[in-house]
Amino acid sequence: MTRPMLRPLTALTAAGMIALAPVAASAQEAAIYSSMDAVHPVWAKSAMVSVQEAVAAEVGLQVLKDGGNAVDAGVAVALALAVTLPRAGNLGGGGFMMVHDAASGETKAIDYREMAPASATRDMYLDAEGNADSNLSRFHGLAVGVPGTVAGMQLALETYGTMTLEQAAAPAIKLAEDGILVTADLADSLKALEKRLKTWPASAAIFYKPDGSFYEPGDLFKQPDLAATLKTIAAEGPDGFYKGEVAEKIAASVQEAGGSMTVEDLANYKAVIREPVSGTYHGHEIVSMPPPSSGGTHIIQILNVMEGYPIGFLGHNSSNTIHLMAEAMKRAYADRSEYLGDPDFVDVPVKALTSKDYAAKIREVISLNRATPSASIKPGKLAPYESDQTTHFSIVDKDGNAVSNTYTLNFSYGSGMTAAGTGVLLNNEMDDFSAKPGVPNAYGLIGGDANAVEPGKRPLSSMSPTIVLKDGKPFLVTGSPGGSRIITTTLQVISNMIDHGMNVAEATNAARIHHQWLPDEIRVEDGGLSRDTVAALEARGHTIAVKSVMGSTQSIHVDAEKGLLLGASDPRRTGSATVGY
Repeated sequence: MTRPMLRPLTALTAAGMIALAPVAASAQEAAIYSSMDAVHPVWAKSAMVSVQEAVAAEVGLQVLKDGGNAVDAGVAVALALAVTLPRAGNLGGGGFMMVHDAASGETKAIDYREMAPASATRDMYLDAEGNADSNLSRFHGLAVGVPGTVAGMQLALETYGTMTLEQAAAPAIKLAEDGILVTADLADSLKALEKRLKTWPASAAIFYKPDGSFYEPGDLFKQPDLAATLKTIAAEGPDGFYKGEVAEKIAASVQEAGGSMTVEDLANYKAVIREPVSGTYHGHEIVSMPPPSSGGTHIIQILNVMEGYPIGFLGHNSSNTIHLMAEAMKRAYADRSEYLGDPDFVDVPVKALTSKDYAAKIREVISLNRATPSASIKPGKLAPYESDQTTHFSIVDKDGNAVSNTYTLNFSYGSGMTAAGTGVLLNNEMDDFSAKPGVPNAYGLIGGDANAVEPGKRPLSSMSPTIVLKDGKPFLVTGSPGGSRIITTTLQVISNMIDHGMNVAEATNAARIHHQWLPDEIRVEDGGLSRDTVAALEARGHTIAVKSVMGSTQSIHVDAEKGLLLGASDPRRTGSATVGY
């Protein structure tokens, strides 16, 4: 990608901010890598897979080489990740898949988010004093939502794929049965989550050696119960998970842990196809996940606000750019707390939130030189959290079909509970509901009545699988884990490429910032900003909080000009891989 050469101008904006004007760089001959770039993406001519775990990435690549399409590869990757990345890959969780069909030019959203059991009630997580009890919504049988992954994968295959579920599950079955070599990443995560996993005997028996000791890097790790469950699903389809022996074992384990999920809840689960939320940004179409994800709506809302400012001129991660981004982020997260929920239960004003007119109104109240205290920001007057251990993958096939998929168990290893005899780790997604309006969940996100617990309802999410189109064809396929930071992480990869002319690897590696309204702070990565930038932001009234790195994007850029696929896996997590042919 050719980035503009910049030079400062003496002219000031009305608010006194220095503007920068671009001077076009001289045209370069087409080359895979630019000599201007310090970081380079992986490249391929035909197809590409970008996944947080390398073995699963190779599974997807082989499906593509064998003639499968992007959806076939995506389902195979998702099932393989249940074996190779158990803290986030899953059968017992749920998520969202964006699919771009090259033949029709249509992009659709598959919602396989978990659902609340029929017995769920609004006040099920309140104690006798009416206070939210986080243990019930996170580490108890009541924390488990009805899983959606298996139904979602089948819906994707039967709508857009060319393979059967039996074929797509074959690599995962082999990995679970024959075993995988434990990586440093897997070993470290099991050591870190020892207390949670050993709370549940079925989990302890799987993830630790018979004497209770740890699996170390290089050890062979087999999961025979999970292999048997995958074989049942392969033979019987979703009925092998949502009905029969597997469903009975899941319901029994949840009930034994104090929950009330039934086999009827599992049998009644449905994945659905939804219309994506879409918007435009500097000549590109942003297509992302609609509610019950808040991600797509607020990515577009924030980009709409940013589009009215010369972000590219102001410079990447300059104090001016960060100030404006943070002010836009604050207002989006305030709106999230009030308006977002499951569209099957509440009327979510997506059109109003993503309108250019609403963005213009937001810009009118943003001071260019002073931070607005979050306490004074309320949800706009209009005409859930996932943990860091969500995972994302992106795929583009030789025909131009694209898949962007984000799914999760919520916390790392979910509730920590494995349904005895199945090898299936169970989620704790019920924590994504508002246990009590106005009370923050595990990562500080505030929710309201729109996200209150109701039977059969899907909890609000931040997962943001996104496909950016240019001239109707995929330009960027991206997404990330990262809890409340998923939205802003995905947003910044998009802005880095469109506003700042970065290649996809540079856009991935660049330091990230985040503001979610409450707490009132700009979260930054350690070493991500200079002292001068921090001082300039603090002078404007911002509070800066240096914390751990954010996100783990897996992204593919379709470079139509060069006829290449360029991809990048985030270096913030070990063990990921972008591969292609």
